[in-house]
Amino acid sequence: MTRLFPLGCLTAIVLAACGGATSESAAPKTTTTESASPSTGGEARIREALAGPQRPDKEKARDIYRHPAETLAFFGVKPESKVVELWPGGGWYTAVLAPVVRGHGKLTVTSADPAVATGFQKESAEKYAARLRETPAAFDQVEVRYINAPSVLTLGPEGSADVVLTFRNVHNWMKGGFADKVFAAAFQVLKKGGVLGVEEHRAPAGTTTEKSIETGYVTEDTVIQFAKAAGFVLDAKSEVNANPKDTKDYPKGVWTLPPTLQLGDEGREKYLAIGESDRMTLRFKKP
Repeated sequence: MTRLFPLGCLTAIVLAACGGATSESAAPKTTTTESASPSTGGEARIREALAGPQRPDKEKARDIYRHPAETLAFFGVKPESKVVELWPGGGWYTAVLAPVVRGHGKLTVTSADPAVATGFQKESAEKYAARLRETPAAFDQVEVRYINAPSVLTLGPEGSADVVLTFRNVHNWMKGGFADKVFAAAFQVLKKGGVLGVEEHRAPAGTTTEKSIETGYVTEDTVIQFAKAAGFVLDAKSEVNANPKDTKDYPKGVWTLPPTLQLGDEGREKYLAIGESDRMTLRFKKP
């Protein structure tokens, strides 16, 4: 377990880019929900993990919005994959990934260090650590990597990972001013041909950085530019996590929608009917 000082400004723990630019060899593929279905090799383990007791019912209820089986298949996660999950929040995706790779591959996650974090970061890190500790049958092989300040951001040995995944975190990295460093670190840790999988709340084209930080919605172009600047090539896009009902114009930004429902009972039924946010699902590769 690597012990480093935690990053600041990480609201990603709640809900939860840089080197020279590279050219793309071909236009990225766009896939639908159907064409992003799980591959034969990992399908059984993914389905088993989704149904497992390490996932409480309230997390399983989010599957209809988050499409984890299709999303992980699109990102190419297999039982033998060496996966790095960035800022996993409460562990929603950790609870799926850990059983899939357990005994075959490896899962490394990033976290604030409960021993030195303060305030909300400390509370969140402690809850996450407790979750891993209390269910060893699912989480005993998860490696937790405590992250240092942005100037010293590493995710593991160079070329050691097959897949790096991030779910709804980019807006927080932008707020903290270190998104470029995260993307660069992801590039460094991946082996040649490795995949960076990004799922993020999708803003309308032309949305400013300031508006993205305020609302939580980020444009696809912004994410693509962060990734390209780090050296990645955009390989494919999927609409598996798209939600056309999401109008993206709420009083509390994306946190107005479930599961946060930051307005409480105000407009609750309306926001529940919309569901979770419209999200881009992008697959990048390290050339």
